[in-house]
Amino acid sequence: MEYRKWMEYLGTSAGQDLLTQLYGAGQAAGALERYGQLMQQHVQRTGAQEIRLFSASGRTEVSGNHTDHNHGLVLAAGVTVDTLAVVSPRMDHIINVVSEGFPEAFEISLDALEVDEKAFGTTQAILRGIARNLCDQGFTLGGFDATVASSVPVGSGLSSSAAFEVLIVEIMNQLFCDGKIDGIARAQIGQYAENVYFGKPSGLMDQMACSLASMSLIDFEDPQKPKVERIAYDLEKAGYALVVVATGGDHADLTDAYAAIPQDMKAAANFMGKDFLRQVAVADFMAAIPQMREKIGERPILRALHFFDENARVLRQAQALRKGDVQTFLSLVIASGQSSWRLLQNCVVPGRLEQGLPLALALSERYLRPVGGAWRVHGGGFAGTIQAFVPLDEVEGYIAAMSEVFGPHSCTRLGVRNLGAMELKAEA
Repeated sequence: MEYRKWMEYLGTSAGQDLLTQLYGAGQAAGALERYGQLMQQHVQRTGAQEIRLFSASGRTEVSGNHTDHNHGLVLAAGVTVDTLAVVSPRMDHIINVVSEGFPEAFEISLDALEVDEKAFGTTQAILRGIARNLCDQGFTLGGFDATVASSVPVGSGLSSSAAFEVLIVEIMNQLFCDGKIDGIARAQIGQYAENVYFGKPSGLMDQMACSLASMSLIDFEDPQKPKVERIAYDLEKAGYALVVVATGGDHADLTDAYAAIPQDMKAAANFMGKDFLRQVAVADFMAAIPQMREKIGERPILRALHFFDENARVLRQAQALRKGDVQTFLSLVIASGQSSWRLLQNCVVPGRLEQGLPLALALSERYLRPVGGAWRVHGGGFAGTIQAFVPLDEVEGYIAAMSEVFGPHSCTRLGVRNLGAMELKAEA
């Protein structure tokens, strides 16, 4: 559809309803302006007459901190910030992506999709990995131009990278695969590109939450066939807002710290004769701790204990949400955060004076405990963000207090988005 017709449609009641579903009440007008600017940029850059629109949400991990890579349980949700793309097909084999905030285009040829270790950590590697996976599945791909903008704050723990990955998969899915790639497969393709082509060892949770959106209980016991239960729960109707606070921590040189968590958990599982902690019986593990301590040390044991406790906690939280028991849910959010801090040990980087996460958690506890809120580390940890569940009448005060310490743009208020990665369609 042409740019002019898209603008007309998005201004109708049906278009406004769609934008409200994507971004929440009161945000449709700002979203329309954002779409208009991005479509203009794309048309000016490419000269395309017919354009298509795609969106993939960021995600928040509600519980299940660092459990997915050991086949655990996660409670996650898509949120009302997203990565948006304006797309038009090309007649050659070139994929060209221009992303807001980056001076040069990311470009690859579909004729050169081999793994290149020199390209680890680049956007081109993600594009190649996704294309390679789809080609290996028998799909015939073509080139396209995409102009991309993201409202997912980089470094926020809301998975801007996973949102981009599943967005690109969905673009190729709709342009070249007849929409045959489902939400779970979409996430798995994104993870493949990240693991094999980008060079980052990661679980599947980020991509799953961005791909599927909504509040979801995800069971990774079989990562090839994860089980998903969507849980309908309106947090704001229960009287709470979800806020993430970016502490401004530096993620540089943290790859080893992140990688050490699954490595430690694997060491504990291997000691028990298993590949993953999900395969280990808790009672057997507890009995083996004296011998394990001598062989592999204490940290793998502590991180394994976090895994076992967190798995059980996720199930209890999901049950609390099903029952509408928000107080039990919030108490378990706090317990999850305490476990990440004490057992998982992903709130402080050893040897660094920088301790933004513990400071944000301590300040949040002082503010929220008296008013009935909850707080925890968010995402991978070590640096980055915390997550807070804040009573609605305390949101402005909490954001003001945290912004005074961490900066005027450190806090992001979120809603849960119930639409997964998608191509926007204009109703007839």
